[in-house]
Amino acid sequence: MAKQTGIIKLKGTIDDIAFYKTADGHLARAKGGVDRDKIKHSAAFARTRENNSEFGTAGKGGKLVRSALRSLMQNAKDNRVVSRLTTALLAIIKTDPVNKRGQRNLDGGNLVLLEGFDFNSNGKLDTTFFGLYTPSFDRVSGDATIAIDAFNASERIAAPSGTTHYKLAMAATELDFENKVFVYNEMDLGIQPYDSAPVLAATLTASVTPNSTLPVLTVMGIEFYQEVNGEFYSLKNGAFNALGVVEVSEI
Repeated sequence: MAKQTGIIKLKGTIDDIAFYKTADGHLARAKGGVDRDKIKHSAAFARTRENNSEFGTAGKGGKLVRSALRSLMQNAKDNRVVSRLTTALLAIIKTDPVNKRGQRNLDGGNLVLLEGFDFNSNGKLDTTFFGLYTPSFDRVSGDATIAIDAFNASERIAAPSGTTHYKLAMAATELDFENKVFVYNEMDLGIQPYDSAPVLAATLTASVTPNSTLPVLTVMGIEFYQEVNGEFYSLKNGAFNALGVVEVSEI
């Protein structure tokens, strides 16, 4: 892989060199690779087929998670969240102790490893909100809760310059990776002024199916706003909004 320099950047293919653009800039590489039919059928590529299968499972799982959390995630994500989430889920698939290579899945893996995942690497939850909170999930009732202790916003929230208001929110999603469906619910504390006034303790609750046998993710996020003439605008297009997985419940 080589990086393109100069004023004119190329995209496409010239002879055996492919030119393309990535988040790391304009790159170039030699064309090549193994025949696709050989990868599909040759015994020499059995490991490749297994790896590809599990990578595909991780990709589909990531799409389900992103679809479920779209309401909060659309304002709190970075441009590499798809690849980062896929990588995290692939690592979870590899913890499946029962199924064979190539057939391992997310339901068999340790999904608790997803706790602490941030959807926006530019605004991580644990370096943005320093208030104390306790997540919990009652599988019988289907209620996911986050109990937030009283706090002072100007002391406990690392807000970007220009912030006049913020909003704390949480969501719970019940994920059926096999059938690619989900149940989702969210709650927030409303838009609050970013100042030194005391904020009372509060509990956020989002409910999914009672007695569910599926994994449930609980996420918490914070969005920043700037008030102009009575209207609230997402600050810097949400570049520093945070959203993180705070609890994963498995059977």
